[in-house]
Amino acid sequence: MKTLHGLDQALSFINCQMRPGGTGLISPENGVTQRAVTISRQTGSGAHIVAERLAEILQTRLPKEACPWTVFDRNLVETVVKEHDLPERVARFMREDRISSISDTMEELFNLHPPSELLVRKVTETILHLVELGNVIVIGRGATAITAKLPNVFHVRIVGSLEKRVQHVQELNHVSKEAALRIVQLEDRGRRRYGKRYFRLDLENPLLYHLIINTDLVSYDDAARIIAEAMLKRA
Repeated sequence: MKTLHGLDQALSFINCQMRPGGTGLISPENGVTQRAVTISRQTGSGAHIVAERLAEILQTRLPKEACPWTVFDRNLVETVVKEHDLPERVARFMREDRISSISDTMEELFNLHPPSELLVRKVTETILHLVELGNVIVIGRGATAITAKLPNVFHVRIVGSLEKRVQHVQELNHVSKEAALRIVQLEDRGRRRYGKRYFRLDLENPLLYHLIINTDLVSYDDAARIIAEAMLKRA
């Protein structure tokens, strides 16, 4: 079954959620909370591949009328925010009590930061709205920290050895080993800084996650299956 990723597909997901009766797995009115997954990762660990395969697996568990599982990575979330007047547009379709809880979370997260951090605030608010809608897999952008207190979100960390991750980046980007190593080191440092600066959290802390998977030892397909089964059992 086809899953959705990329800007056009992400907007299709949002439009599906906005339609009358649009919903993820089961509506909150039926007493079941929407499900979502955040994925934190080391560069080159294969998180995007795992996320897409996870979406495929979870999609097979949905009724036909449900909105599809959709992968949002860090760049996609920012693009949606900047180009499509979010989160305000999404917020209009949220239940009033959920908007209140999101506002509380925003105040708690950003009361120590200057209002000039506008993009990070908007990305944060958009992530909160997306996971409340359900059927989303959010990669990066501090999504683990942002949604830490939401009971419907399953948190995953994807890791691997430096050697394997450099090899993956080298193959993916068609660059030298030295260039791949620089990419890995630069991106890993950037993510650590992002978590500490905006959320005062060490995103490498294993206690933040329900599940940590080493893709040196677990294939991407198996990783996706493990995450799906663990999330569904927990739900």
